[in-house]
Amino acid sequence: MIKTILIATDFSLESLDILKKVLKKKESQSDENQYNILFVSGYDMGDSIRELLFTTKNSMICKVRSQDFCDAYSIICNKYSKLINKVTCDIFTGNFQRTFNHYLEALNIDEAYYSSTKSKSLKKNQFELTTYLKKNKHIQPQEVVMEAVDYMPEKGRLAQVFS
Repeated sequence: MIKTILIATDFSLESLDILKKVLKKKESQSDENQYNILFVSGYDMGDSIRELLFTTKNSMICKVRSQDFCDAYSIICNKYSKLINKVTCDIFTGNFQRTFNHYLEALNIDEAYYSSTKSKSLKKNQFELTTYLKKNKHIQPQEVVMEAVDYMPEKGRLAQVFS
């Protein structure tokens, strides 16, 4: 059976720890399901007519997602290939809770996860989805507690995925 997991992210390497923890837990439980992973970040489009007319969703994602993030989640996908069906990155551009509820319903989200720590790497026009997730009417989001690591020699680099 294929289920869909939404992960609220800022497209930083630290946010991939959520995915690693979730998949590690599912693997330890011998979960037989496969999962479509959906990384979602909030993005404020603004009110510029030029931006609204000539900006595509793909170009917005490219502004906020780094190549290191893509490389890192492909490494995680290889490690947990039995659990992952596909990985998709998306942005939510709405401003209302009702819009976010419809977004979750349209994508048939089965589970949602968010980080317990405040994001420090939000780029221009990005916003956190945590408040929308907590107030939605369709699913119960789960908070993933992130441990603070005092020292990491490769923090912010691709090698951080292997720690």
